[in-house]
Amino acid sequence: MEIIRSVPEMRRASAGFAGKGRVVGIVPTMGYLHDGHVSLIRHARSTSDVVITTIFVNPAQFGPSEDFDRYPRDFERDERTARDAGTDILFAPGREEMYPEDYRTFVVTEGVSTILEGEFRPTHFRGVTTVVAKLLNITRPEKAMFGQKDAQQAFIVQRMVRDLNFDTEVVVRPIVREADGIAMSSRNAYLSKDERGRATVLYASLQYAARSVAAGERDTKKIASEMRSMVNTGRPEQIDYISFIDPERFAIVSELPRPSVLVALAVRFGRTRLIDNIMIDIP
Repeated sequence: MEIIRSVPEMRRASAGFAGKGRVVGIVPTMGYLHDGHVSLIRHARSTSDVVITTIFVNPAQFGPSEDFDRYPRDFERDERTARDAGTDILFAPGREEMYPEDYRTFVVTEGVSTILEGEFRPTHFRGVTTVVAKLLNITRPEKAMFGQKDAQQAFIVQRMVRDLNFDTEVVVRPIVREADGIAMSSRNAYLSKDERGRATVLYASLQYAARSVAAGERDTKKIASEMRSMVNTGRPEQIDYISFIDPERFAIVSELPRPSVLVALAVRFGRTRLIDNIMIDIP
């Protein structure tokens, strides 16, 4: 596995792959890799000739009071994990490579970036779409792997790729969960043992929503109310949202759309904000 840290070097390597007709798959990450990232790398490995994993803790997607400084970092561990999962190139640029001192340009996907996560983190998606656009432009991949846990992010990246005519397929892969049901996330490292145990109510509430819909319940307010009661048994610091979403438009709905609905939530345990979701087919 080769480690590249400069943008010009990565662009030269990408041009070489294109010249040889090799299919490139990219897995954009902020590091502190876990099994969810590994599943994305392995899928890229199975569908691409060259796998590029990127590690960049992107300051543009953190708000002023968020956790950029304490975001978990362990490059040596990430290097081993990326190599073992099948990465060919680990692209790990520094902040000055991605955002030079005079940097002034940002990419914004309007509308969908202002709801749910966008409501609570107003500048977040501007940072996400900007850095992803830069990474796609630098690496020129045919495929880009994203996880379903960040469903809104995946939808926004797909929309950006379509709207700006990137020649990249955005592949969204299923959520990978811990044995206790918690969706894998680098931020899980923040949780205390007690918070970790209480946070299992999130997936339990999502499973309840799926069972309710399968049993014929169609009242989203009733389902959301019961989910809120279940989550509150875990004594969270705050429930930011529990929402039903039309996955085709990524719009919040009050009536269940067909053929499926996405149920998403964001909840805080201690200083840690967790997000999760489930896709439910409508019988």
